[in-house]
Amino acid sequence: MLAIVPRILGSLFYYSPQSEPAQYALHDLPQLAHYFSWSDPKVIETVCHHLPEPHPERFSVLFEGLGDMPAPPWGSVYLDHEHIVMGESTLAYRQFLQRHGLAVQLARQEPEDQFGLMLLALAHFLEQGQESAVIELLTDHLFPWATLYLQRLKSACDEDDFYYSLAVLAEYFLAELSSDNSE
Repeated sequence: MLAIVPRILGSLFYYSPQSEPAQYALHDLPQLAHYFSWSDPKVIETVCHHLPEPHPERFSVLFEGLGDMPAPPWGSVYLDHEHIVMGESTLAYRQFLQRHGLAVQLARQEPEDQFGLMLLALAHFLEQGQESAVIELLTDHLFPWATLYLQRLKSACDEDDFYYSLAVLAEYFLAELSSDNSE
């Protein structure tokens, strides 16, 4: 069941809202509070039941680079000294995926360290029971930049924007995983 949460969130951070994977995720999103043992499931239920509709134009601006990207969704922008896409951290992440036998299916030309893709990789490793890959993905490749990215994403959105709420849900999920990982 745990893998469902990053699959839903990852699909919504990676695929355009009118795509088939995003439509499936949107269908399952209202049940998100039931797919994980949240420390406060009421918060998740509240966010999920007050979600506005996602807009394809907004998705394009935030995730595909239509115009200025206020919150680039690639890890290397936050982790590399030069703050560039496809930096050293992208290459390290690509090697990590190869070591664990995961070939990423890209919907568009972009680096593998896109936030939604990383959540989808997390879902895959959880489904396969690859605990060491889960821990390495989280501690080495996702946790170091996810909080800053999600803060920037929320700052780039109005509070009534679908992607603001999606960022809130992702923050809660990663915080739960972080506390589980530190125990």
